Amino acid sequence: MNLLAQQWLKEEADQRIHGTVKEVVAQRFLREAPTLGALPSARYDTAYREQRMVHWDGYIDVQGNRYSVPSFLCGKQVTVRISLDGRLAVYAGDIKVADHVLRSAREGWGTVADHHHALWQHTFQVQRRDLSVYEEVGLCS
Repeated sequence: MNLLAQQWLKEEADQRIHGTVKEVVAQRFLREAPTLGALPSARYDTAYREQRMVHWDGYIDVQGNRYSVPSFLCGKQVTVRISLDGRLAVYAGDIKVADHVLRSAREGWGTVADHHHALWQHTFQVQRRDLSVYEEVGLCS
């Protein structure tokens, strides 16, 4: 396919008169070639970046599904980076705090258990009271 594409460029596309500049494409390229610079050594980042608010339960909504982030970010805004290869990276400032593979709604939520460890510990914390508190409530009834 590459050979066919190169042949098409050489014999067809580069020999036509370009509609905008009204010049033969190959001749225009030869004239501009000395002024062209080298490509950057690092690849251009084509990922989408968006802002999300972390819900009270430690999840963010992205493309119709929910993904976990560390619970200390509940109520805070994070940046999501969605790459063209289906990866989701979550950043708090410049620090990457979560990494997921995008999932279809059918596959369900993306959860990393460690993200919510502190949230569950706080939720299941039992308050300890002296029994005299209950006796006092019993007397009021």
